[in-house]
Amino acid sequence: MTTTRLPRKATALLAGLVLAALAGCGAADKGPAEALGTKGPAAPAKAVPAAPPGLAGMPPLLDPNDVYAADRPNKLSPVVKDFPSRVYVPNTSSNTVSVIDPVTYKVIDTIPVGIQPQHVVPSWDMKTLWVNNNRGHTLTPINPATGEAGKPVEVHDPYNLYFTPNGKYAIVMASMDKELVFRDPHTMDRVKTVPVTCFGVNHADFSADGRYFIVSCEFSGELLKVDTEKMEVVGQQKLPFEGAMPQDVKVSPDGKTFYVADMMAHGMWVLGGDKFETPKLLPTGKGCHGLYVSRDSKEMYVSNRGEGSVSVFDFTQNKLTKKWELPDGGSPDMGGVSADGKVLWLSGRYNSEVYAIDTTTGKQLAKIPVGGGPHGLAVYPQPGRYSLGHTGIFR
Repeated sequence: MTTTRLPRKATALLAGLVLAALAGCGAADKGPAEALGTKGPAAPAKAVPAAPPGLAGMPPLLDPNDVYAADRPNKLSPVVKDFPSRVYVPNTSSNTVSVIDPVTYKVIDTIPVGIQPQHVVPSWDMKTLWVNNNRGHTLTPINPATGEAGKPVEVHDPYNLYFTPNGKYAIVMASMDKELVFRDPHTMDRVKTVPVTCFGVNHADFSADGRYFIVSCEFSGELLKVDTEKMEVVGQQKLPFEGAMPQDVKVSPDGKTFYVADMMAHGMWVLGGDKFETPKLLPTGKGCHGLYVSRDSKEMYVSNRGEGSVSVFDFTQNKLTKKWELPDGGSPDMGGVSADGKVLWLSGRYNSEVYAIDTTTGKQLAKIPVGGGPHGLAVYPQPGRYSLGHTGIFR
């Protein structure tokens, strides 16, 4: 038998290939390499569920359990901290805005505006107050630093005005036009018109994440659920009460529950916004109309326009705990809470007056004569980082 010798270099190369193959087999047999300092493969990380994304561009809540955490007493934004404290009262019959000094309880100015002013609305950036001249089809801007009115802007049927939580759009509640109109928040140019099938769209509030808002339809007794980003109605329901007339809308501090005042059902409708379930009625008083949250987020003041009273709802106890009767009756309607949280201001819709009420005792501090048909008054400035509209919904 003849033996053939390989050259020395070839022998070395072959040996190297055999060793490499053996090393590869060994690695494959052992499986994945272990991490240093461990006795076996690392345990897979537990999946952490991501929080539901909020509306793009919306400032995050200061407290995920309290949408009103930015509204604490006297916590004024640098934008508004130097504005004089005033109460702006739109008089629907007089076509004016009465300006009240809250220290002296005196009317210090009367501003002529358009026809049938309904609400005074702080802009999203809080730099402007917009007067909604419903039948004049204009918005009158007021500079809250000087109290001076600017040139009116043409906007059709502006019964009420809101702003998306990211500040991207203004939303005009065109009540008679049966439309929700999304507009540029500064120029008020029309961006998108959303026709609705209900009658009398008027008030609204947003979910905690800003992704939807719920709207009351006064004249057909209905509620709408609207996708904020898509600018589309995604839900609609008839309230389970014959002759219902829903008014103001407010979300609970934890963002889970919506309350809707109803002046004919004489109470608040209570429902979960996410599921948009059939609401239940909580009686408060005749002509239930306006809803305002206290500065500590513990209570909500409910104006009962038909009986001259204010009911106090406790969020934690989930029930009404007090009722304050105005000494001379009256028609408490829309308004807001003072920056320090000590005074609730409400317009007297059918009495040409404004009420100042102590939020600790319920005592009426003042009754101030104003123009005819006072409606959606705004206390300004108020705490918060930005405005969602109406007479002052701040986050």
